[in-house]
Amino acid sequence: MALINYVTQIQFDFGAVRLLQDECKRVGITRPLVVTDPGVKAAGVLQKALDALGPLPYAVFDQTPSNPTEAAVRAAARIYQEQRCDGLIAVGGGSSIDCAKGVAIAATHEGPLTHYATIEGGSPRISEKTAPLIAVPTTSGTGSEVARGAIIIVDDGRKLGFHSPHLIPRTAICDPELTLGLPPKLTAATGMDAIAHCMETFMSAAFNPPADGIALDGLERGWANIERATRNGSDREARSQLMSASMQGAMAFQKGLGCVHSLSHSLGGVNPQLHHGTLNAMFLPAVVRFNAQAESVQKERRLERMAHAMGLSSAGDIPDAIRDMNARLGLPKGLAEMGVQRDWFDKIIKNALADHCHKTNPRIADAKDYERMLAESL
Repeated sequence: MALINYVTQIQFDFGAVRLLQDECKRVGITRPLVVTDPGVKAAGVLQKALDALGPLPYAVFDQTPSNPTEAAVRAAARIYQEQRCDGLIAVGGGSSIDCAKGVAIAATHEGPLTHYATIEGGSPRISEKTAPLIAVPTTSGTGSEVARGAIIIVDDGRKLGFHSPHLIPRTAICDPELTLGLPPKLTAATGMDAIAHCMETFMSAAFNPPADGIALDGLERGWANIERATRNGSDREARSQLMSASMQGAMAFQKGLGCVHSLSHSLGGVNPQLHHGTLNAMFLPAVVRFNAQAESVQKERRLERMAHAMGLSSAGDIPDAIRDMNARLGLPKGLAEMGVQRDWFDKIIKNALADHCHKTNPRIADAKDYERMLAESL
């Protein structure tokens, strides 16, 4: 049976961050813990959010790593409990939002975080006790502000997913103005993350027509505007369209993702310094080629419809178009340029096969398939 559920309240506009105090009141948060990272703080974006809180008392955790970890979740949860907070505000990219989701679990549930991981059967253990969360994205990539999941590197080094309706932020405040100062490289990497979400979820064989429509529209917006936003960070229209693509990709990926994310999650666990969005951009061409043989993709002309949204002549043009776009955006040519070694392949493949995205790819990959995709992406 298909589960189709769109329940997140979204405030979307330039200057929307000014609504933060009102949204706290609506949700019932009186003393939030604000979760962010050093870069967002240094850029002055955190202060804009804090100013919007007015007289509301708050605490701050500003040490979210580039890939959130169980250790960071514990540290933030400790502050949450010590300061007697009653809710969370995440200000940042997907790392800060996912870290805050981890805190929402850890601060209100007993036991180690891994107990609640999806592949450990933990989703039903995440209850309504979860701390309420408001998400304020400062990048246009993961779309975690409207998603039910979080990706966190746990203590044993695995990069695991945590999924529950209770993790959906009560409000997403999408303010494109907060992304105007984002550096070109980060704009490109996070933008390709959003595009990967739209493409992978559209290729997934699961039944969810609303997700298909949202993903295809998001792909069109993202593909048409990522280069503009990267080349001119002050292009307000491009920034707004890219943030919409990010939001739409995450609204849609409740349908399921696939091999791109199985590989990215796994490789991100092997080397947490590698940027998730950049990894997605590297894997997309090989996975699109692999998925072209899937029965559902062929029957429903999935690649042809994506090609149309991207302004391409044919489905066969998609992999090379992605590689060309990566080059124009200044992203790496392949995994080797990012320092990935062939002797990592066995570990990457092992964890990719166990990843929660593995089974929702339209064509189920085996170890040899993953090895070929890795080699092609190297």
